[in-house]
Amino acid sequence: MRFDVLPTRLDGPLLLQPGVFGDDRGFFCETFRAHDLAELGIAEDFVQDNHSRSKYGTIRGLHFQIGAGASKLVRCGRGTIIDVLVDLRRESPTYGEWEAFELSDETMRVLYAPVGFGHGFCVTSDEADVLYKQSAYYSTDVERGISFLDPAIGVEWPVAREDWVYSERDSGAPTLEEFAPQLPF
Repeated sequence: MRFDVLPTRLDGPLLLQPGVFGDDRGFFCETFRAHDLAELGIAEDFVQDNHSRSKYGTIRGLHFQIGAGASKLVRCGRGTIIDVLVDLRRESPTYGEWEAFELSDETMRVLYAPVGFGHGFCVTSDEADVLYKQSAYYSTDVERGISFLDPAIGVEWPVAREDWVYSERDSGAPTLEEFAPQLPF
């Protein structure tokens, strides 16, 4: 199985299109194959799988891990999301910029989010299951977030504001400017 690499604006993330083989029974798709990903430069050992289910309008993020950080392989197993990455690498020419990717159960695309990027998503279908691998174990000691409402970043969320569903933790997260002195990237 090989992945087609689709273009991205930010340097580092990879948007991958796996082969999807369908017939009248349904489909088959390999969404993870370590050897093929290593050939694309994704050589981390992924140690944890996560699965979330969210309803329409849910915004989760923008999350990242400090210390050694954690990369993620994200896909949407049911429904459709707009997945957002924010470049948190202070020396990057695209520091503070964001890019959005549509992930769905129809395209089966996989998004590689390397260390140094904040990650979040918004559900645009009635419900969505988001599955992702992490290269480090979840720990409250290193889990951090920046506000998905940060006007300096200016993410254009695809759902009307009156339909947003979010946690108190995410809405109360600091802006990138407030958190920047603590960034390890």
